[in-house]
Amino acid sequence: TSDVVVWDEIGFEWKVIDEREGDQWDQRYKDLVSYVEEFGHARVPTKSLKYPGLGNWVSQQLTYYRKVQNGDSSTNLTGNRIQLLEKVGF
Repeated sequence: TSDVVVWDEIGFEWKVIDEREGDQWDQRYKDLVSYVEEFGHARVPTKSLKYPGLGNWVSQQLTYYRKVQNGDSSTNLTGNRIQLLEKVGF
């Protein structure tokens, strides 16, 4: 029996993390930091001309954040990412 079969049998959930996902998250976080420095808050409107798409990203991170706070670990929001978001007033 291979290790993979054993893990599957006990219900292990496989999740492949794309390295580009981390790069994209890091870039969006940098955009959020810039936004907060400019406007003094992290409430990014969904239709920001200077930061297109950032409002939607922030909204998605907030959804993930709330899920994690409620004990749902199915998101890609790691403890480190939570700390970074909280650092900018999330």
